[in-house]
Amino acid sequence: MVGEAFSVTVGQARLAGWQAGEGLPVVFLHAGVCDKRMWESQMAAVAEEGWQAIAYDRRGYGETVSADEAFSHVDDLEAVLKALDIHAAVFVGCSMGGGLALDFALRHPGRVIGLVLIGTSVTGAPWSATDAESQIEAAEEDAFERGDLDMLNRVQAHEWLDGPRAQSGRVGGAVRALFMDMNAIALAKPALTLEERSPHAWTRMAEVGAPTLLLVGDEDFTALIDRHEHLSEEMPNAFAAVLEGVAHIPSIERPELVNSMLLEFLDAIEGGDDEENIDDTDD
Repeated sequence: MVGEAFSVTVGQARLAGWQAGEGLPVVFLHAGVCDKRMWESQMAAVAEEGWQAIAYDRRGYGETVSADEAFSHVDDLEAVLKALDIHAAVFVGCSMGGGLALDFALRHPGRVIGLVLIGTSVTGAPWSATDAESQIEAAEEDAFERGDLDMLNRVQAHEWLDGPRAQSGRVGGAVRALFMDMNAIALAKPALTLEERSPHAWTRMAEVGAPTLLLVGDEDFTALIDRHEHLSEEMPNAFAAVLEGVAHIPSIERPELVNSMLLEFLDAIEGGDDEENIDDTDD
């Protein structure tokens, strides 16, 4: 565990989180196949450099417990910020966590100091797949329809940790064990059927003016790499970089690389140099 544990009650849910450090807040939002543990290395690095690091498990993940009631992930995020007395923050999101950060930014632009989005979801974004990607998606659907959660977890580890075009098992050891554990917990949770979806954000990306660091792994899905390029052009204050040799969860696959880029971005924001250091070019 990084720092101190906290919990926030929203409706019939108890959202479980960690916080560490003091200073300007950085809120970490996990991917849909992970939980807050995917950010342990980043939280430790941020706290050590004088920022306040916060991460929590959304409903349906990790240590959070929730009934099947009407809810909104954006409302839950607002409740966490209120409980921790945070008005504005930098939001770091991967995949679905990035989509949540963007939904929050569109609702509360004045509360977003900056964004770091990794292989991000965007509400309402298009999706396409190559033949190789479609084959692994078909294997995922088959495991889901048969209710084989162990097989589903293995297929999703191939999809999201190794990358859909990479050899299954490309990423091993403790990193794979962590992914499998995080995702197994999520897969075993009872279904939440009453989520209130956010409005489509895909056509509104030009409205997100906060300084933004866009990252994507070159082993990720083709649609996410294409999305990354589109966002780098649409978002007015975005800097984009492609990470070589990693897939969808670089925070655990290449934590030192993600930490260094994150800290450089935070230093630019803290120094007030965002206009000079963050531009709309694509590496």
